[in-house]
Amino acid sequence: ICHSVVFSCSTAVNDLVYIMDGSWSVGSDDFETAKRWLVNVTSGLDVSSHYSQVGVVQYSDTPRLEIPLGLHKTTQDLIKAIEDISYLGGNTQTGRAIKFTVDHVFASSQRSEVKNRIAVVVTDGKSQDDVMDASVESRAQGIKVFAVGVGTEITTSELVTIANKPEGEYVLYAEDYTNIDRIRDAMEQKLCEESVCPTRIPVASRDEKGFELILGMKIHQKAKKIQELCTAICLTNTCFKFVLREIFPEGLPPSYVFVSTLRLKGPSSREKLDLWRVLSKDGQIQAAVTLNGQDKSVIFTTTNTVNEEQIVTFDALFDGSWHQLKVLVRPRRVSCFLDDQQIQDEALDAVVPIYINGKTQISKRSGSDATLPTEIQKLRLYCDPQQSERETACEIYSVVRKQNTTVLYYSCDLIDCDVGLGLFNGPTGSRGEPGDPGISGEKVRCSYSLNPLLGPCDFCDAENMDNSASSRHKNGI
Repeated sequence: ICHSVVFSCSTAVNDLVYIMDGSWSVGSDDFETAKRWLVNVTSGLDVSSHYSQVGVVQYSDTPRLEIPLGLHKTTQDLIKAIEDISYLGGNTQTGRAIKFTVDHVFASSQRSEVKNRIAVVVTDGKSQDDVMDASVESRAQGIKVFAVGVGTEITTSELVTIANKPEGEYVLYAEDYTNIDRIRDAMEQKLCEESVCPTRIPVASRDEKGFELILGMKIHQKAKKIQELCTAICLTNTCFKFVLREIFPEGLPPSYVFVSTLRLKGPSSREKLDLWRVLSKDGQIQAAVTLNGQDKSVIFTTTNTVNEEQIVTFDALFDGSWHQLKVLVRPRRVSCFLDDQQIQDEALDAVVPIYINGKTQISKRSGSDATLPTEIQKLRLYCDPQQSERETACEIYSVVRKQNTTVLYYSCDLIDCDVGLGLFNGPTGSRGEPGDPGISGEKVRCSYSLNPLLGPCDFCDAENMDNSASSRHKNGI
């Protein structure tokens, strides 16, 4: 397999510039600490003319170009150059440094096919000049700016002005320079997300970086909607596979959350089903989430630096009802959750980047290309590991039939659940008995769908449950 098709965060084609505060308030000792942090964050990058180019600007009264973009062709040469940077000292002219970086450093790049231009501003105090104009110009030129504030003298409003939006993704804080290494993993993950995960998934009031597999693999166009509630799809014998580079063009991030809300019925609940798998060109599994109905387990497969793959098995029971499965993957650990309850947390060996000249598949019998029937509401991969805490199982429902009316019950009462599209205006009290059924046979247009990718149902009646706000009300939900 050709090495050129191995992709990960380390091989992203980025122009990355660190803008380091070298003013008097930092001090020489803390400046050395800041340099070590830069080395730690950068050491995982593949620095070369083909992948990441890294530059460094130190600033105080005036900016000083320490390392031009593209000067160093290896990671080790870059690290040596960072270690040799001498402390400047002076006042804090952050706006001037950002403008210099935009006008001279990024503009000097000789590469025409750079996918991302990223700046990381590290400062420990309020700027003595205006940062607004320079920050606006950096965004206008498509540069993604992270602001890292260190210590108690920083101004949050200034960091927010410097950084891209939303601030939760582009602003980081450290208590002081002795604690800055605590945000190293967060900085590495955010740089990786910027490189590998450009797609945004609308979730409630925010967008999350990740991969919407139902949309990306066009599953919503090939599969059938389940008539019971018009909110889910059933995967049957249609071929659900895609060229890997079309779904994960830059590979997989080192941390991610795989989330699926699904129901297994019939033979699928008793077989070994690869709910999602990533195969290399020669058919080797590089990543997979497998449901084993025979021994009631969830199996996670990933790469390994020693062997071709490593496998972690979790005990989990799927009983034919709707369930939400989450697999939280971090660089050295993997956790499995079922309906918001953590099942196990296990250690992982170091992984290696995936080959993207293979294919990714959904709902396949293990060891086969045959599709196993699976009912799915959600199939996503989020790049931010913190999404595991925010992603609840609120889309799980059960169905109770009373005479000719179908009543839809949700497993939790949460505000602004993304799959509910904000239908719940607030928390509710304990649920009472269902109210009287509505008018039999009344046709009401479904104004909302639990899965926005599936679109609204054309029409739903009392027999074929509609999920409009009015029917929820009259059914006592």
